[in-house]
Amino acid sequence: MATKKKAPAKKAPAKKTGGRPAFKAGKAGGGSTRGGKPGGRPGGKPGGKPGGSRGGASARGERKLPRVRGPRRKLPKQLGREAALPAAPAPSSLPDLGREVAVSVAKAGLDKKAEDVVVFDVRGLSSYADYLVVMSADSDRQASAIADHVDASMKEAGHQKVSVEGYETGTWIIVDYGDVVTHVMGREARGFYDLDGLWADAPRFKVEG
Repeated sequence: MATKKKAPAKKAPAKKTGGRPAFKAGKAGGGSTRGGKPGGRPGGKPGGKPGGSRGGASARGERKLPRVRGPRRKLPKQLGREAALPAAPAPSSLPDLGREVAVSVAKAGLDKKAEDVVVFDVRGLSSYADYLVVMSADSDRQASAIADHVDASMKEAGHQKVSVEGYETGTWIIVDYGDVVTHVMGREARGFYDLDGLWADAPRFKVEG
């Protein structure tokens, strides 16, 4: 059974407005015909990307980030050219002269019956000496005798004192030999000033007669 074909609908004639043909509006936000065909995208070339930007980052409100470069790879010629690390210094085999002087001072004090003779290793803890020698005396007269004998013994060994203090009272006599400082103290003065507690963090050793 044959079917009848429908006749095409007739188009209505276009209305004239002011003598110019009416153009259709473009897409949303794109009504301008300047710089492109009617109905084209806003700005830029016809059919181009929005805003005329190559990457389109400015049109989307995005900020272009700088390119981050990683560390440079070493070329084969550069391998092995790094400076070698300095070798660790060899342990010193020189004798500790300060310790020897401190022990000599302590033994000289013991010759005159000094008591509780202690040597403090204050290296790294004090800026004026490496060793402190602290000893006790029963009286001011004995303290002066101990200090005199220590001075005489050190002179005989070739060590000269730098300074001396406290001979006037005798309760606390300080004899300075540079790296070694000697403290000859009465019992009450030693307990009151507590040098043993003041240098509690310093390594120490006693010298016996």
